[in-house]
Amino acid sequence: MDYESLLKESDTLGLIVKEKPLKFNDGRIKGCKIAIRKDIPTSIEKACVLSEELGHYYTSSGDILNQHDLNNRKQEYKARLAAYDKMIGLKGIIDACKYGCHSRYDMAEYLGVTESFLSDALNTYKAKYGTYVTLNDYILILDPTFAIIKLI
Repeated sequence: MDYESLLKESDTLGLIVKEKPLKFNDGRIKGCKIAIRKDIPTSIEKACVLSEELGHYYTSSGDILNQHDLNNRKQEYKARLAAYDKMIGLKGIIDACKYGCHSRYDMAEYLGVTESFLSDALNTYKAKYGTYVTLNDYILILDPTFAIIKLI
């Protein structure tokens, strides 16, 4: 999803999104207000941040800034996973490979995310699913190297 689509989704949910000069975070949600750091240079980077803040809207409750607390770390993980699934998803990875993407750079560009967001997503999927996961007629190998195999 691109930044404009995420802004529309936010509006539909009754959330107010504003770009502000944040000092310590790229994004922050409090109640029905989301702040995105004003000087983030690209709409792709803003989309990655906004998708995570929407992930917090859907999955988190309360103030989870203290990441020393186990429950807060769990909520952070759920919000990021929701963002990765919204922006990429296992199907998106397969689609990118079917499209002909051969590098993380190509895949990130095809999916409309940053390379670091894609790398974090792949690491999260590896932590969640293990060394491989099957989806429809495909096996996604996540470790020790990334590969996709089409089943016959």
